[in-house]
Amino acid sequence: MEQFNDMVRKVFEDYARGIATPDPELLSSLYNESFVFAGPQGVQVVAREDLLRALPSRQGFFQAVGLTSSRVRSLEETRLDDDYVMVKAYWEMRFEKGPGQPVVDETSATYILHRRGDLLRIVFQLDHQDLMKRVQDLGLLPAKD
Repeated sequence: MEQFNDMVRKVFEDYARGIATPDPELLSSLYNESFVFAGPQGVQVVAREDLLRALPSRQGFFQAVGLTSSRVRSLEETRLDDDYVMVKAYWEMRFEKGPGQPVVDETSATYILHRRGDLLRIVFQLDHQDLMKRVQDLGLLPAKD
């Protein structure tokens, strides 16, 4: 049975590159036409074009709170069947709180990817933490009253 390993690795290399560049077109191309996004705040179905429109403001937010890099530390892959793979990705996010004050934080998310031919697309994403709350807890964003 063919493994997804190389295809999965390429998806997450592209994802990290899309964050670093920043390249909203590259990031959105990794998602299915519509996908499910879940996290501590709830669940929603998202259309790829809506994601593409939202990415510049998301990237602006992370730039404003000092995100300097985001990289995948490790991937745990579980083959679900011939067309689907579940991947838990552990991310390292590096922020610059002030000159010479780096803050490193680890986050994780679980993704389900669907294979069509030789392409994988994200059809489900579960963020295991509230990123807005994380940056606030790290002192990178003023607390809300």
